[in-house]
Formats: sequence, structure tokens, C-alpha cells
Amino acid sequence: MAPRKQQEIFDATLRLVAEKGYDGLTVEGVAERSGVNKTTIYRWWPSKAALLGAALVEADVLSFEPPDTGSLRGDLVELVEGVTRLLTEPPARDIAVAALAAAVDHPELDGRRFFADRFVREREIFERAARRGELRDGIDPMLVVDLLAGAVWVRAVFRGLPLPDGFAADAVSAVLDGVTP
Repeated sequence: MAPRKQQEIFDATLRLVAEKGYDGLTVEGVAERSGVNKTTIYRWWPSKAALLGAALVEADVLSFEPPDTGSLRGDLVELVEGVTRLLTEPPARDIAVAALAAAVDHPELDGRRFFADRFVREREIFERAARRGELRDGIDPMLVVDLLAGAVWVRAVFRGLPLPDGFAADAVSAVLDGVTP
């Protein structure tokens, strides 16, 4: 399949799930919005779960490149700012919240693939930091990412609160420096 057509299918999938939720997502609806036959979609993805899972990882709207500022702190602040944009700015916010919430009730969606893909890319931040001597031995990079991304999810999505200027830097400082004097 041509990459451009594939992106059109992924974009239609994500727009539809953002508007109607997972239960309202249909291969027929994606076919109509993307201008392809549903048989074409089924040829590449056997179910709407498989299609949405691929769209979450491959779609341009949710694309992700790990930051490289030259320092662990700088990279983590940019990473948190990226997660903040993902979870607060449309259309990415609507897509991420609807699609990843659907993964809770629909294990066939396998939202873990989305997070695994992201973490493979985020891991580069920690590998560079280790080479620069910025990490002590035994640090679990996934724990650090979970703490930082979790802070954004809880504040922006679950509590519905705005993220003030400096939130990313404050969250990173809390994780890297601790909270005690």
C-alpha cells in the first residue's frame, strides 16, 4: 500500500475514534472517510482493533522523535512538554484519550504496542545520558518515564486541570532532585 494512502487510512481511523470512541469506530466509516474500499482495509488489518493499534503507532499526528538537548534534564523536560502537547492539544488529545481509554476495555486493541513503541524511542534519552555519566547504575528508565508521563496524565486528563508554565521543568526536578531538602 502506498504510504500516503496508508496515512490517510490511519488519519481517518484516528479522527473517527476521537469523534465516536472505540465502539463507534467501524471499518466502513474509515473506508468512507479515507476513500478506499473496506476490503482494502481488511486486506491489511484483520479487525478494527488491529487497524487502530497500527494507526496509534504509525500515524503522523501522534509521531514522536526523542529530544536530544545534550542533557538528561533538558531531554526529559522536552519529553514532558511533548506528552503535555499530546494530552492537551486537539486533535492529538482527543485521539490519545479515546484510543488509549478503549484499550482498557478492549484488550484485543493491545495498547501496549503503542507504549512499547514509544518507550523504545524514549530509551535513547537514557542511553545517551548513561554515556555522558548522568545516570547512576540501576536506574529503571521506564520508571522515570512512567512517573513523568503519569504526572501529565493525572493532572491534564484525570483531574482536568491546566498545566501551568514550568510544569515540565518542575516535574523533572521533582523526579531527578527529589522533594526533600
